[in-house]
Amino acid sequence: MSYKHLSLAERYYIEIELKMKVSINQIAKAMGRSHSTISREIQRNTGQRGYRHKQANCLAGERHVNKFKAIKLTDEIKNLIAVCLQNDWSPEQIAGRFQDDGIVSLHHETIYQYILADKASGGLLYKHLRHQAKTYRKRYGSAHNRSGIPNRIDIDQRPAEANNRERIGDWEADTIIGKNHKGAIVTLDDRKSKLRLAAPLPSKKAKYVKEAMISLFSPIKKFVKTVTFDNGKEFTLHENIASELDCKTYFAKPYHSWERGQNENANGLLRQYFPKAMELVNITMSQVVIAIDKLNSRPRKCLKFKTPYEVFEKLTGVNVRKIMGCALIT
Repeated sequence: MSYKHLSLAERYYIEIELKMKVSINQIAKAMGRSHSTISREIQRNTGQRGYRHKQANCLAGERHVNKFKAIKLTDEIKNLIAVCLQNDWSPEQIAGRFQDDGIVSLHHETIYQYILADKASGGLLYKHLRHQAKTYRKRYGSAHNRSGIPNRIDIDQRPAEANNRERIGDWEADTIIGKNHKGAIVTLDDRKSKLRLAAPLPSKKAKYVKEAMISLFSPIKKFVKTVTFDNGKEFTLHENIASELDCKTYFAKPYHSWERGQNENANGLLRQYFPKAMELVNITMSQVVIAIDKLNSRPRKCLKFKTPYEVFEKLTGVNVRKIMGCALIT
């Protein structure tokens, strides 16, 4: 007969019998278990207040899980984890992609614990974790200085295909600003594939934003159907953008940043490379491309742990990383 772990009910029986001063031999016989099984159970899972079935069950469960992790974390798997961390993947992304690729099934907490153990022993893997305690929140300013966008079309009129993420080509746009309002980066995100594009700006003036967006979109112009903006003055030339790209433009409601939640979230991730305490006046296109390439190369839980690059190529047949020159730069 194969060995079976003690159940919570069996541990409860042991607790009651021990309180009644029943011997280990008698308990084992009544349960149909060996003396050594009951003896080992009591020795390993007794706490400061004696043997208690719930505590014993938790201790045994934790021991089993930790033992299981140790077996899975081979040197080969540890090396793979290190490579992924160096590419700025999160533990959840690593765990999800490993499982999706059939490498190993790990919980992301296992990877966190391994990183902490590595740190305790003097390792540096922890430095690749994201240290953003706060997500990026757009500072909109007053209603007065956010008005005056000509022929603005409200997000309520955006087609259902875009709202429901049914197709490639529905984009969200925004800018992130450097410290002391010095320098900016325009950011673009496809709602379906989560693909991100970005470019540094000499200033946040509308003409520079327009030029950067058209330049970024030009290689994939046929995959631009709609663009949804916030209400910043930098997007006042949206009609020119729409004309150049043959697309429709829409605007989220003022102070409703969640209507472009994907873009807001992605801006927070980009802040890992360009933090709020950093002025963006001397940022190069190469620096932005390298950061964006890392974001697009990360497996995403919402994409079933595929990367934005992989999903975009699967749905369009276009290798964006190649045509954008990311492979050459990185």
